[in-house]
Amino acid sequence: MTKVQSTASEFTREIGGGGNFIRQTNRFVTPFGDGPDKLPVETGRYRLLWAPICPWAHRAIIVRKLLGLEEAISVGTANPVRTEQGWEFSLDEGGVDPVLGIRYLPDIYKETDPDYQGRATVPTVVDIKTRKVVNNDYFRLTNDLETAWSALHKEGAPDLYPEKLRGEIDALNDILFHEVNNGVYKAGFARTQEAYEQAYDTLFARLDELEKRLASSRYLFGSFITDSDVRLYVTLARFDIAYYSVFRTNRNRLVDFPHLWGYARDLYQTPGFGDTTDFEAIKRGYHLGDISNNPYLLLPKGPDLSVWLTPHNREQLA
Repeated sequence: MTKVQSTASEFTREIGGGGNFIRQTNRFVTPFGDGPDKLPVETGRYRLLWAPICPWAHRAIIVRKLLGLEEAISVGTANPVRTEQGWEFSLDEGGVDPVLGIRYLPDIYKETDPDYQGRATVPTVVDIKTRKVVNNDYFRLTNDLETAWSALHKEGAPDLYPEKLRGEIDALNDILFHEVNNGVYKAGFARTQEAYEQAYDTLFARLDELEKRLASSRYLFGSFITDSDVRLYVTLARFDIAYYSVFRTNRNRLVDFPHLWGYARDLYQTPGFGDTTDFEAIKRGYHLGDISNNPYLLLPKGPDLSVWLTPHNREQLA
């Protein structure tokens, strides 16, 4: 496996045999919960570090908002354009995270483990008491927030991970990860025509299936939002503004799928989704973060984002 890195390291990537993109394995995966081998749930103890460009981090932010965990877990926001030194907290006064006092995300990784050699990724959960990274497991983090943190959920919070559906949700989430969430990256980061076309075909075959599924169902599992909807939404929100052009996933735009487009607008107009979606940051992060593909750092003027607020009429499916 080789590593390919652009001048601006937002798009550092690992390439396996056949030119296929391979995503880095998470290093800090201790779950939250009760017991000696889990992270204790405690209000104010943890800080969630994220960048608005990142779909993996965005879904944790959405779930935090939907469940009312804003007061329980603080948030630090990085600049959407990743630097050579890693994610940078240059948006805050003084150019550092105001709680941890770090300028670059790798600083807290090195403080946690001086021998750490991987990339410092978002989302990252830091234990403020110990100043250590304790979790960067983007795949399971939302499930932890939905279950282990239930005692701190706001009154009337949605059940995003209902126990009777967890097997089905997990199965769908696995498909979404490999074929859609990570599928766009497999296409965008491929290093052979064969690898690119395989990822491209798999992605659009799955989007076609989801288009059919959502023709008669308001959300992926019926009339209520689940963890799976959060995971699909973050990719759809970035599709036309970034993936379509930057990653060459250009068979269709999101707006060309009537049901997926209506579904995405339905979620965007739901509190927790649209109000945590920063399209400007997404555009800047993807288009200005890879100098090899955009040497003159031109920022696209479009697309028209006002269409996200147009009526969707999806409530009729409930």
